Amino acid sequence: MRAKSVIAIIDVGKTNKKLFLFDQNYKIVYERSARFFETEDEDGFPCENLESLRLSVFDALRDVFRRKEFNVKALNFTTYGASLVYIDKEGNPLSPLYNYLKPYPEELKKKFYDTYGGEEKFSYRTSSPVLGSLNSGMQLYRIKYEKPELFKQIKYALHLPQYLSYLITGNVCSDITSIGCHTNLWDFKKNDYHEWVRKEGILQKLAPITTFDKVMPAIFPGNNYPVGIGLHDSSGALIPYQVNFHEPFVLISTGTWCISLNPFNDLPLTVKELQHDCLCYMHYQGKPVKASRLFAGHEYDEQVKRIADHFQQNPTRYRTINFHPEIIASLQKKKNAGANTDTQKLLHECPFIHRDLSIFSNDLEAYHQLMLDIIAQQYFSTSLVLEGTKVRRIFVDGGFSKNLVYMNLLALVFPDIEVFAASMAQATAIGAALAINKSWNKKPAPNDIIELKYYSVALFSGKL
Repeated sequence: MRAKSVIAIIDVGKTNKKLFLFDQNYKIVYERSARFFETEDEDGFPCENLESLRLSVFDALRDVFRRKEFNVKALNFTTYGASLVYIDKEGNPLSPLYNYLKPYPEELKKKFYDTYGGEEKFSYRTSSPVLGSLNSGMQLYRIKYEKPELFKQIKYALHLPQYLSYLITGNVCSDITSIGCHTNLWDFKKNDYHEWVRKEGILQKLAPITTFDKVMPAIFPGNNYPVGIGLHDSSGALIPYQVNFHEPFVLISTGTWCISLNPFNDLPLTVKELQHDCLCYMHYQGKPVKASRLFAGHEYDEQVKRIADHFQQNPTRYRTINFHPEIIASLQKKKNAGANTDTQKLLHECPFIHRDLSIFSNDLEAYHQLMLDIIAQQYFSTSLVLEGTKVRRIFVDGGFSKNLVYMNLLALVFPDIEVFAASMAQATAIGAALAINKSWNKKPAPNDIIELKYYSVALFSGKL
């Protein structure tokens, strides 16, 4: 039997590490996943086990190259962001892969922002809210002042996707989708690194910027295949939509975070938007994507557990709850009872956490109130990136796209915009494959890889 031509994508999330093989029509023909325990850095803070990750990449590739039914034509990577690997001149890692959730020293943060114009001015130029270690450039700044000997040994600081590419190619590079994602490194007004990067000697630690579709030959044993430079996962997830849809749209990518991405909004970030956790991503073609973030997936999980405990239900029951318009109508008659819904606080705190569950007659009523509160937050968050644009479609992917209550309520609060649940297997991995499509696939990028389900406000005559 003739071997099937495929592209291999290694997709590294915080929890799951996966390898996918896609055929030329972008159908998954093979999948392998791994999970491994975190380790700790020198301060005892949990972090990624970098050595386990490195070995997992090699093991996964050896596995697929042994499979005679596949002919691997190319390889690319996508990973979570805000993570840097520091390598010496021999290419060996010098430190743990520090966790972006690690608390940042307040004194050092104050020194940085005082030196470079203050938080408000600096955040405006870099489209990066003040996020501590989540601003990956600040991790390098911290090493310079807290670990000067380590800083001297660093030959290159590579974002995680580019480090994985380096393991297979031996070539170092930087990618704009990682540099341009709340790193504090990029000055969006100048379209270049911010001045502090040069003044602090950081620039010499950064590899040359390479275009998203650049491929390099592999040095890892196997077929003669080109290797991409890797992508930041949020930017990768947007690529299939940009390839398939050209009219203005917003993508709400849902998971632990619900991120509203508007690739058709090139207006500069305002101070108000920065204060409400807006930022700019850089998409794979080097253009800014205005985005807003909401920690709704995490809060949803916590509050569903609370509802289940109170009403003595199995939490899995809430994975398939139908939308009940009559419950919504009933809840609206006693709107906002038991919770503070100050719009200024909506992005930072879900109103439901303050609600007394004893006021609800059953768990279905409580669950619908939770979704009303989350949608109130989502409306505020998504509206921030809609302002000043002519978006007529909202696509929702990820966990909430399968939630009937969420989707119907979202259509209700955006009555003038078409709302769709988007179904696509592994959007982030497909994005990484599409980025280098011309390097391995004789077929053009397909336009049928996204399944859409339309949600209409016609099902419900009330209003929030």
